[in-house]
Amino acid sequence: MSTTIFDFNFFLGVFPKVMPYFPITVLIVVVAFVGGVLLGFVCALIKLTRIPVLVQLGDLYVSFIRGTPLLVQLYLIYFGIPIGIRLWNANFGTDFSVQGIPALLSVLIAYSLNEGAYQRETIRGAIESVDPGPVEAARSFGLTEWQVMRRVILPDALRIAIPNLGNSLLKLLKNTSLAFTVSVMDIMAQGKIIGSQGYRYFEVYIALAVIYWVSCTLLSWVINAVERWLNRYRREAAE
Repeated sequence: MSTTIFDFNFFLGVFPKVMPYFPITVLIVVVAFVGGVLLGFVCALIKLTRIPVLVQLGDLYVSFIRGTPLLVQLYLIYFGIPIGIRLWNANFGTDFSVQGIPALLSVLIAYSLNEGAYQRETIRGAIESVDPGPVEAARSFGLTEWQVMRRVILPDALRIAIPNLGNSLLKLLKNTSLAFTVSVMDIMAQGKIIGSQGYRYFEVYIALAVIYWVSCTLLSWVINAVERWLNRYRREAAE
């Protein structure tokens, strides 16, 4: 075994081996973020309109997600889907197979549910922060509630929510590193395989840290650019 403390050539060789799995990481981020925002928006509307029973169910959902680790939620979905299918088969006489359920599906569901709980509070707070003046003016012109929401409230709420949405997106990108625990082959899983082959875990994890760091830096730049564009658009529209 090599006695080199830090093998720089091995470190450089990690990147071309793990990057082919980076699209899996991007897929998890995109699907979970979009799913989380949509779920959070629906839950936020339920909370704002105070629909009986649904409000309590939404609060329970948010409380559970925010009160348990993401890793535990991931395991509950991963092991819970086969159990749920077996229970369905037992109660309704069906014969759905529990074999071949992709681990990626469990990851996408778990991450989307996790995002949805946090996005509910972000979206609800953003909607409640919208200036009521333009809203009342739009209603006085005869716009329906949906038109007011789409044309007045949501554009302003998006501008307000962008910083928190951006932070959630960065957190989600970093949290994808847990997906390997249920056998999803992303860059973290491939990195562990490479590290086990040469017992060079430190070089591998340094390389993975660089990939996550660069990715988050680029993503932060995009988020900041979108925020500046929205602020400039709002100022131009107000003039």
